[in-house]
Amino acid sequence: QVQLVESGGGLVQPGGSLRLSCAASGIIFRLSTMGWYRQTSGKPRELVAAVTSGGSTNYADSVKGRFTISRDNAKSTVYLQMNSLKPEDTAVYYCHAATYVQEYWGKGTLVTVSS
Repeated sequence: QVQLVESGGGLVQPGGSLRLSCAASGIIFRLSTMGWYRQTSGKPRELVAAVTSGGSTNYADSVKGRFTISRDNAKSTVYLQMNSLKPEDTAVYYCHAATYVQEYWGKGTLVTVSS
């Protein structure tokens, strides 16, 4: 059974930082492309950042220079370090795993940026 379990969301003031974690099980993590998506009410889910099995990364333009995605294959965990947070970063953040045969989603963690 595949599980992607996110943690680290919460309430933070503008300009603050948070680190999201996603612990994966049931997949060959080191061969999977891992990503973070986010969604706000009434809008489609959008890619925030992704990291391939080889370590290549890509980011949404809106988060470049502020967010960093990383992975620890030994722990089967992917991270999203979010700095200089803005109110428009408020969303539910979802962990995503893409394997050779299927893709999987976590249940999401809420990030609220507000003073």
